[in-house]
Amino acid sequence: MRCVVFGASGYIGGRLVPELLAAGHTVRVLARNPGKLIEAAWRDDVEIVRGDADSEADVAAALSGQDVLFYLVHSLTRTDFETVDRAAATTVARVAAEAGIARIVYLGGIAPSGERLSRHLSSRSEVGRIFLAGAVPAVVLQAAVIIGSGSASFEMLRYLTERLPIMITPRWVRNRIQPIAVRDVLYYLTRAAELPADVSAAFDIGGPEVLTYELMMREYARTAGLARRIILPVPVLTPWLSAQWVNLVTPVPRAIAVPLMESLVNDVVCADHAIAQYIPDPPAGLTPYRRALELALQRIRDREVPTRWSDAETVPAPSDPLPTDPDWSGGSLYLDVRERHTTASQEAVWGVIESIGGVHGWYSFPLAWSLRGWIDRFAGGAGLVRGRRDPHRLRAGEALDWWRVDAIDRPNVLRLRAEMRVPGRAWLELSVTPAARGGALYRQRAVFEPHGLAGHLYWKTIVPFHAVIFGGMARNITGAAERVSRIQHR
Repeated sequence: MRCVVFGASGYIGGRLVPELLAAGHTVRVLARNPGKLIEAAWRDDVEIVRGDADSEADVAAALSGQDVLFYLVHSLTRTDFETVDRAAATTVARVAAEAGIARIVYLGGIAPSGERLSRHLSSRSEVGRIFLAGAVPAVVLQAAVIIGSGSASFEMLRYLTERLPIMITPRWVRNRIQPIAVRDVLYYLTRAAELPADVSAAFDIGGPEVLTYELMMREYARTAGLARRIILPVPVLTPWLSAQWVNLVTPVPRAIAVPLMESLVNDVVCADHAIAQYIPDPPAGLTPYRRALELALQRIRDREVPTRWSDAETVPAPSDPLPTDPDWSGGSLYLDVRERHTTASQEAVWGVIESIGGVHGWYSFPLAWSLRGWIDRFAGGAGLVRGRRDPHRLRAGEALDWWRVDAIDRPNVLRLRAEMRVPGRAWLELSVTPAARGGALYRQRAVFEPHGLAGHLYWKTIVPFHAVIFGGMARNITGAAERVSRIQHR
């Protein structure tokens, strides 16, 4: 079949594409920024269409000539996500009918009937209803917590359990949850494409066990070899307050933590197993929770995490190119440019550049970076706790602490776009070229485009610290490269 995936740069979408290819389908993906897919292993095996799911023209172009649409898009990090997702789903449902799409497959969340739902669950449920009410047959798969390396739910569970041996938690940590392994979610999604045309319905999908969040944390501790965790549920912690704590302790930012925590207020358990009438259980059976944890932890240890929750944007801004400041614009653009000649080779300098961030840090004034990171977390930003996928290799579009990899041209240029909370837009570009007289020339460029008076004041306030922060970074990166070169030539 000819399948088109909306949301291929996200956590589930990035894992679904290779599954569809392995099943023999042809695949097209709609991507707002195709550059984010440049290092996806399946990039050369799919057709990539640049566009946005909320643009009728883009949607029509992506759906032209296709059979099955996988819709894995949501706007969770936007404050108006309900309105945005409703409008996009309505447009997609109508255009899909006009384009002759045979089926829509959508992944939503389990929505308990008769209960007051969180904004997140309510919106996901509404999108599913929009597709089911449309002219195109739809399969709406509804899952609770998805357990897999890199998922937001797993990362939240992991960091809370690993970093807090004693936890004061909301009382709803004892609400019932039916988690499902990401491999089983992909199994259901892939096979949903082949269902008969008369099947148009919503199906709950879940793993073989019903647990509580408390039991899930305790089982994680046992599986990860941690000491027994002390969990003390209290009635005073609201989902919003809990999310602020998650924002500080885990890499999951407040914009994502709030709806995730709010969703846990409800029991999220499959109402039935009706999906088995159309899609049988996986040949080896549904994955037990402990096994799902083991698989996720092994992937992390082996550094084989193909997608992460942070692959999706954490701020509602496209990956714009570096701005320019033409004479006629009347605008302002602040720059901090540093250059250093080094005796190290281009390859040695690039090795340091591509390993920056995460456990390696930022090569200057660690206390200042750490303090700025915590301030950003308190403000609801990304902070420094997202880390990086691999300690030595980056790819376009992935999160790197409070930055996102905007572009990478190995072994020449790494450009990062800031996702910290600042009154403007910021980039950091690190580049290296061979020097005519031997060694290499390292160039570092910080770019800030201010928004309003606050943006100008922000830049002028931090300028006095640039010599320490940016100057130190240039010195220390080249110094680290020279040490690597000396070791290699011994």
